[in-house]
Amino acid sequence: MAKDLETLTLKELKDLRKDIDSAIASFHDREKAKAKAVLEATAKEMGFSLDEIIGKKSRRVKPVAKYRNPENPTETWSGRGRRPRWLEEALSKGATLEDFAIA
Repeated sequence: MAKDLETLTLKELKDLRKDIDSAIASFHDREKAKAKAVLEATAKEMGFSLDEIIGKKSRRVKPVAKYRNPENPTETWSGRGRRPRWLEEALSKGATLEDFAIA
């Protein structure tokens, strides 16, 4: 086999290396998937999910809108963070926060 490698061009050698790297990565991915399946099955047999055991946190939920711009209903604010410009302008004109509350 070593003799065959010596006859290859640089491009052919690089292509071969690329194919080998891809095959190795694919092998690792398949092995990880097998290991995960075994761990999930074991956790399920014991009455848990794998996420419960490893302490994986759930994704954060987007905050619910509490205030809406009556002039443009697509503009909302959850009450967290900096107030949006449309709300600041309305408040400076005498409106109250309750005027924009979503029922």
